[in-house]
Amino acid sequence: MGYDPENPMADRITDIGPPHFEQMFPPVVKNNYGKWLYHEILEPGVLMHKSETGDECYTVRVGAARLISVEHIRELCDVADAHCDGHLRWTTRNNVEFMVDAKAKVQPLMDDLKSRGNKFPIGGTGAGVTNIVHTQGWMHCHTPATDASGVVKAVMDELFDYFTSMTLPAQVRIALACCLNMCGAVHASDIAILGVHRKPPMIDYDQISAVCEIPLAVSACPLGAIRPAKGTNSAGEEVKAVAVKNERCMFCGNCYTMCPAMPLADPDGDGIAILVGGKVSNSKSMPKFSKLVIPFLPNTPPRWPETVSAIKNILEVYAKNARKYERVGEWAERIGWEKFFEITGIPFTIKSIDDYRLAYDTWRTTTQFKFTSHIK
Repeated sequence: MGYDPENPMADRITDIGPPHFEQMFPPVVKNNYGKWLYHEILEPGVLMHKSETGDECYTVRVGAARLISVEHIRELCDVADAHCDGHLRWTTRNNVEFMVDAKAKVQPLMDDLKSRGNKFPIGGTGAGVTNIVHTQGWMHCHTPATDASGVVKAVMDELFDYFTSMTLPAQVRIALACCLNMCGAVHASDIAILGVHRKPPMIDYDQISAVCEIPLAVSACPLGAIRPAKGTNSAGEEVKAVAVKNERCMFCGNCYTMCPAMPLADPDGDGIAILVGGKVSNSKSMPKFSKLVIPFLPNTPPRWPETVSAIKNILEVYAKNARKYERVGEWAERIGWEKFFEITGIPFTIKSIDDYRLAYDTWRTTTQFKFTSHIK
């Protein structure tokens, strides 16, 4: 018998796969599924959804790290057991949301969260900085050019007041991807932190013939920068290996994924680029891709002061100059990207010019070009 969406467990012969999502709904959500009329943000981190049945669902959103301990999860569950009949949810931006069905239950829930120190900051809604969505970084990933959790912690420590308030012109979504394979949605975020490699892969001739399939390493390169070649190992023996055409390499790390004997990480070549102006929203203007504004900042753990300073500068200049409801990219396009570089004090370099050979129409070749003192 075919799959029945109304009865997903019927005739099921295995327990592989997740349970049906309706089993996880709080009763107020399940009873009003598909019946919600609107929602309001009552204060930073607190939302109210109104149903056509008259029911209300109140949500308290708290920020959380992407990588958390079992003990932290158990404490979150303790809060949910005490106030939400055991229900809670994680958002795609690493927030945790507690949902209750009556306004009278909101304040006791918030008081409980605040009594536990600063582990559960309430916020991330409306015209503020949302929690940073990010990738694995040095903790788990094999191709990162920077850390993820460490950079995010340093940045959000500095921007914490913007997370717990709604004082910006519009919401600002910040994302981090630790390499340009971009697991972290930096292509469509208001401010994006991107780990970048600047040196081509090294070749370990002692290991390459033992751990790599040469044809796979060659075919993994999207730019055809790798070709089969002979090499000499440390014992002076000739081995089958590869050669890299450095001028074609874009430092993506695909080759290292297929061939562990082609490491890409380098303490001097690796660092951070800052991109600005992306968004997914379609409300005021079309969705936008982010644009490169700072091509390189060094990796300076544990607090990455250069990166933190750059992010805060962009955010505060935006907050001072943008109109209400205007996203970062919309503001930059209204004043002109030339003016954006001028008032933020960011040097404009050739790295910010889109010279992709199939993108001729992105050059600023019309009378809309705005000369500014910064460009001159």
